[in-house]
Amino acid sequence: MTPSLTAGAWLRILLWLVFLLGGLWLGIHLDWVLFPWALNSLAWHLTSAAVGGAVAWLMARIARNTGRTLARFGREGDLPRLETNRLVTSGPYGCMRHPMHLGLMLFPLAVALIAGSPGFLLIVAPLEILVMVLLILTLEEREALAKFGDSYREYRRRVPAFNLRPACLRRLLQSPA
Repeated sequence: MTPSLTAGAWLRILLWLVFLLGGLWLGIHLDWVLFPWALNSLAWHLTSAAVGGAVAWLMARIARNTGRTLARFGREGDLPRLETNRLVTSGPYGCMRHPMHLGLMLFPLAVALIAGSPGFLLIVAPLEILVMVLLILTLEEREALAKFGDSYREYRRRVPAFNLRPACLRRLLQSPA
């Protein structure tokens, strides 16, 4: 039987919920003040929801593919969910160190678009993404260094944290072999 989530995983999930629900609340509040036209615009809401659905699909596909890569190559033995004990440097992890996080950074944008909240889309989501990048480049990197040591240092020298080149982005959308 696979152990349940670790305290760190629960903390990350809680942080995501705070980001999304708090961001949605703040975005809607900002809409009343800064973007009142959006509250009653059916065309905006339909267009925004359609684009948001596409962004959500893209985010889910990236998260699924990178998650499968981690589950297949990053786990050995009986580990809690969302944990790894092997450094993965193949597939999308061969061209960027944090492909799953790049996909998950689309989550606030998708929620903002589906909700039709310009305040969330233009103000709150970019701030949340900035906080995510800072957390990844500090906490996640520190955890990976502690877990994988010199192997991760070498990997970090060769592979950027994020890579937006088209060839790398295509790897994010491919199912793991």
